Amino acid sequence: MSDLPPEIDTSRPHPARVYDALIGGSNNFPADRETVARVLQKSPHARVAPRENRAFLGRAVGFLTAEAGLRQFLDIGSGLPATNSVHEVAQAIEPSSRIVYVDNDPLVLIHARALLTSAPRAADPRGRTAYIQADARDPEAILTAPATVEVLDFSQPVGLLLVGLLHLLADADSPAEIVAALLDALPSGSYLVASHLTTEHDRERTAAGQAVMRDAGITMQKRDSDVFAALAFTGLELVPPGVVLVSEWRPTSDAPRPAPAEVNIYGGVARKP
Repeated sequence: MSDLPPEIDTSRPHPARVYDALIGGSNNFPADRETVARVLQKSPHARVAPRENRAFLGRAVGFLTAEAGLRQFLDIGSGLPATNSVHEVAQAIEPSSRIVYVDNDPLVLIHARALLTSAPRAADPRGRTAYIQADARDPEAILTAPATVEVLDFSQPVGLLLVGLLHLLADADSPAEIVAALLDALPSGSYLVASHLTTEHDRERTAAGQAVMRDAGITMQKRDSDVFAALAFTGLELVPPGVVLVSEWRPTSDAPRPAPAEVNIYGGVARKP
């Protein structure tokens, strides 16, 4: 990709672009692909987690739209545009759905602008999609951004999506406080969808993969499922089956699913009472 703005440093890997490389996308650079190659040397199943995570996101959004009746979503740490995106899933079910995507990689915003220009409009003119460049560590900036305020109605339930994000926040970032600040801004009847990498099913290899990411300058703090559940879902009403491996959250097929040691990522959906 040519003519990139100077704030995009292609010499260093970025979580959104590494994730894109892991799922086989093309919006990444040699530094991202080299990081992925090193991760795969240490943790050969590392491509399974993002693939299953992406499928979990689609099923969760489908549930929130079709069964819970939500019509608006705030997707923080959305990453680079990919198939089965939130607006594609939600607006296919309910064209009036409104989505705000948030990421801190300026490359995401560039691709998002192109997508907004070229993508067909929702069949319902009330359907909206917007993107903002912001960091999850600053929830107030996300909640008060003009695009957020314009697209989302905080008097009505919102689906807050923190999918594949929380393990990119170190304990020093106070992730539980970030989640609480975001949820506090949402009314009763809102939902949280979150997922989180773990080492608990394959301690040695997944920890080695985590170390590669850290050595590349990417914050990575995998947590066990009970720690993740307390961090994300305290005070919320978990939707069955609760906090489980993302591959086990309401699968739509009877096809064999990967082993826990291959998946290594937990997810859950919960309602704010």
